[in-house]
Amino acid sequence: MIQPAKSTGLRVAVVGLQFGAEFVPIYKAHPDVAEVILCDSREEQLTLIGDRFAIERRYRRLEDVIAADDIDAVHLVTPVTLHGRHSIAMLKSGKHCASTIPAALTVDELREIVRLEEATGRTYMMMETAVYTREFLYVQDLVRQGAFGQLAFARGSHLQDMTGWPDYWTGFPPLSHITHALGPLLALLRTRATRVHCFGSGALPDEMTKQYNNPFPVETAIFRLEGTNVAAEVTRCMFKMARPYTESFAIYGDKLGFEWAQLEEEPPFLFTMEPQVGKRGNKVESKRLDVPDRADLLPPEIAPFTQRSIHSDGSHLSFVQGGGHGGSHPHLVHEFVRSIVEGRKSNIDAVTAANWTAAGLAAHQSAMQEGTGVEVPSFD
Repeated sequence: MIQPAKSTGLRVAVVGLQFGAEFVPIYKAHPDVAEVILCDSREEQLTLIGDRFAIERRYRRLEDVIAADDIDAVHLVTPVTLHGRHSIAMLKSGKHCASTIPAALTVDELREIVRLEEATGRTYMMMETAVYTREFLYVQDLVRQGAFGQLAFARGSHLQDMTGWPDYWTGFPPLSHITHALGPLLALLRTRATRVHCFGSGALPDEMTKQYNNPFPVETAIFRLEGTNVAAEVTRCMFKMARPYTESFAIYGDKLGFEWAQLEEEPPFLFTMEPQVGKRGNKVESKRLDVPDRADLLPPEIAPFTQRSIHSDGSHLSFVQGGGHGGSHPHLVHEFVRSIVEGRKSNIDAVTAANWTAAGLAAHQSAMQEGTGVEVPSFD
């Protein structure tokens, strides 16, 4: 059972202050947060962010955050290889835990996170930006209204050249980092992936394959989904493909279709289809969408954060895009904080995070087996 928070306001530590710096002022402005604490191993970054946002309490070591009994919750923005280990440590210490994606890199770590959320009564949330973007919130409303009609197909992609990123990304298995592309599809269809066939594409140079024993710069998977006849296709590239950055999803029914634009700065498309008597094919029309911002879903203290970039040093794409991944950052913070205050599981709780993440682990396993079908573990 999730335990509600005390009424005096939360003390939240943000761990990892590169990308994590964007979330610091949002937590500081949130009406249910009493104090923000910072943690980063780099003294220079700790000083920069601490001074910029006038935050006095700062730690260099994660162990000090774990040991601090008065810290209620932690938002982990640490290296991708450490998410599972760090989340497990936080839950074991009795702290509510949010983690950037993916939740973990092994099924065993995912199962332990699920077990600990239940055993400790603490809230866990995977901070998947893609299911709080303006585009997702708009399409989610249409799906819930039944506007798409009978759903037929879904597609997601996350295309990004990660050359020059920190060394732990070198040769990373693409679909082990799947949730930006798959999460929106599973959330819209309210289901989980059950089986996957996946193929790797292209070839990494030998020096890039040593860290993870992964030969592929690109992977494409097709998933069977529980309780539906809709299939979902997902592609993730990380290296060796000349393509601008995009995180996108598309979903198609027999009445409406939604499709992300080819380039991030362009508006998405909405397609409508109507029968045409006596003619070949149905009538399909397309229009560009001006997707509304959903700051109305947020407390007024943090609503402005959907519209402007908070911290920018030019080194991370989310800073350059402004508003943080389609305006998602304040929505993520609000959901994490309110789930703690209300004593409930978050919208992306441990089971959901594990189901989404494990689908990518299974996909990479299939790619390494030349497309052999692989069952996706269930955590329900």
